[in-house]
Amino acid sequence: MRSEVQLTEEGTGGGPRVLLLPGLGARGSGFRALAKVLSPMARTVLVEYPEGEHAAVGAGALARQVARAAGEMDAVVASSFGGMVAAHLAASGAVRGVAFLGAFTRTEHLGPRGLLIGMMGPIARWGRPGIVAAGLAAWRPVALSQVREVVPTTAVERETTWHRALSIGGEPPPPELCQSNVACICIQGDRDVLVPPATVERLARSLPPGTPRHLLKGAGHVPYFTHPRECASLLAPWLERLAFARSVSVA
Repeated sequence: MRSEVQLTEEGTGGGPRVLLLPGLGARGSGFRALAKVLSPMARTVLVEYPEGEHAAVGAGALARQVARAAGEMDAVVASSFGGMVAAHLAASGAVRGVAFLGAFTRTEHLGPRGLLIGMMGPIARWGRPGIVAAGLAAWRPVALSQVREVVPTTAVERETTWHRALSIGGEPPPPELCQSNVACICIQGDRDVLVPPATVERLARSLPPGTPRHLLKGAGHVPYFTHPRECASLLAPWLERLAFARSVSVA
């Protein structure tokens, strides 16, 4: 059982150092396909959160754990609940860019569904998500060997999701980023049944004006897993902007 944040460096080349933050019950390793496609443009890092009772902290505390483990980083790509972690990192000045993939930074961005986010814990613990839940999240069939990348399948992962879901409301939400100079981008699947497409409009109002928003047709809740090449294509201009800013600051 992990008691600390675990990092796996996927890219060793040039470009911005980008952490890939999973959602509430997903594994960071689910980002591996996207990391591979992004490797010519960025130094990607897979992130696995602490497990079990060690997960009983809110997004702000988790962001501080990620920052301590990662050290210097340029940006994060965040899925779902990972958006809350990303917003805390951005507000603290730890990163210069955030890509939100089917994500939110406050539960109210989810609309009425935000009131039910604590139920994800009981669903994970007693509902025992499997291949059907993974397919629903991905909006396409998921191979049995890959279900674990999308939904919590082990007893430890279900207990972890329980603790984390119940901890979300235990601390203040992250500050809004609309007055910041953080480079943001939003990518939303039009078939996302967990974070509905309307979420992106509410999220965008909390981000810097002019933040690009993209609706990915046919994608569900985990576009980084099902549509890695499409996501990479949308992320490329954002990464180029970060790389240019980094080169200017170094010069």
